[in-house]
Amino acid sequence: MTSTHNITVDVVTAYMPEQSEPEERRFVFSYTITIRNEGAVAAKLMRRHWLITDADGHIQEVRGDGVVGEQPLLKPGQGFRYSSGAVLETPVGTMHGSYQMVADGGAEFEAPIAPFRLAKPGVLN
Repeated sequence: MTSTHNITVDVVTAYMPEQSEPEERRFVFSYTITIRNEGAVAAKLMRRHWLITDADGHIQEVRGDGVVGEQPLLKPGQGFRYSSGAVLETPVGTMHGSYQMVADGGAEFEAPIAPFRLAKPGVLN
C-alpha cells in the first residue's frame, strides 16, 4: 500500500535554568517542533497526544486540540514550527506521542512523534 501521508516531525529541546528550581524538584524544558508535510495531499493537524515520562517513571498524559492554539493546515511541501514547554520533577525525562491529522478528502491518520530526551546539561554523559 502506498501512503499519500508523510508528516515528518523534528524536535529541538533546551533546559530552562532561569525557570527551573532544582531544590524544589522543578525542571523546566522548552521544545521547538517543526512539522513538515512531505506527502502528496494537504493535511490539517487536529489534535495532539503526548506522553511525558520523568526519570522516576511518572507519566503525564496530555491531549488537546491543535498545538499552541492553532490547527495548522499543511499543504504538500509546507511546514509549521512552534515552541512549547514541559515541567518535570527530575532533571531527565522523555516525551513522545502523535498528532491526529485529517487529510484533504477527510481521511484521518496519525503522525507519530518519536521519543526524544529532555535533559539538564551535565546530567548525562
